[in-house]
Amino acid sequence: MAKMKAARWYGRKDIRVEEIDVPVTGEKQIKIAVKYTGICGSDLHEYLGGPIFIPVENPHPYTGEKAPITMGHEFCGEVIEVGKKITKFKVGDRVTVEPILAKHGLKGKYNLDPNLNFVGLAGGGGGFSEFVVVNEDQAHKLPDEIDYEQGALTEPAAVALYAIRQSKIKSGDTAAIFGCGPIGLLMIDALKAAGASTIYAVELSPERQAKAKELGAIIVDPAKEDAVESIRRQTNGGVNVSFEVTGVPVVLPQSLEVAEKGGELVVVSIWEKPATIHPNEIVIQEKTMKGVIAYRDVFPKVLELMGQGYFSKDLLVTKRIKLDDIVEEGFEALVKEKSQVKILVSPK
Repeated sequence: MAKMKAARWYGRKDIRVEEIDVPVTGEKQIKIAVKYTGICGSDLHEYLGGPIFIPVENPHPYTGEKAPITMGHEFCGEVIEVGKKITKFKVGDRVTVEPILAKHGLKGKYNLDPNLNFVGLAGGGGGFSEFVVVNEDQAHKLPDEIDYEQGALTEPAAVALYAIRQSKIKSGDTAAIFGCGPIGLLMIDALKAAGASTIYAVELSPERQAKAKELGAIIVDPAKEDAVESIRRQTNGGVNVSFEVTGVPVVLPQSLEVAEKGGELVVVSIWEKPATIHPNEIVIQEKTMKGVIAYRDVFPKVLELMGQGYFSKDLLVTKRIKLDDIVEEGFEALVKEKSQVKILVSPK
């Protein structure tokens, strides 16, 4: 059996690059030679505080796999083999992957599947490898004007765009984003595409503040001022919609407080610990608080917006590394260097 290199999660702070079998292509599947894979915030959560999505005790019902698993779910590449029943793709096609694992495939409200998980977190291969096999419905053709590096940003951009589309934001509205990591920065662009008039970005890191400012956001530095007070003052009472993208417990009540009376808070983060809010903040001011998970039915729209220049890799990609260096140059760099935003990994 042919072998390939893959980065596999064994446990917290234990990711190993090793040789495994190249996956076999099923009749309704395509095999992809991976070009680039982004390291996601949820990958970092698994590295530092996992398992969260990774099955450890029992195999995942859709993949039959448990740890160790190959990681990486923000990836794209070239089709090198197609199954017998594939009609949508041919060898040589350039594709990006929608990595959701759901019982009935990508149909209906598939991101709310009771056993929701992802290729690269629950098995089924992963982008931190040389080759991946995926189902036909999980692949989307990359338009000619979108290169592989840009294509690797489709998945995180889908998280951002879906969060905005699920919110009640309207053209001309004001918004606040708490946290300017990759998703927060992509959400600034998605808000601009949706027609938001003013976007406040709450962020501690000077490097990330600079990127948010470049995207057109008004920076609020919580180390220098009270973020809630500042935004309320600048908006005369609060923003129309607030977005929480940090997963830091102390930030949740702040992100709720900056929404105006009758306003909305959308929680985008995946949480490692509980967070506390005062229900009166919702009750007395008739605010709405909702959560969003991943995305559904937005990949084609993301690719359209990318074609228009949104979600640009030039601002987001801060480092490109090889698979062999993924622990030190990838995961550890994201822990230690706040200047890092999106690190792309190539297999060779």
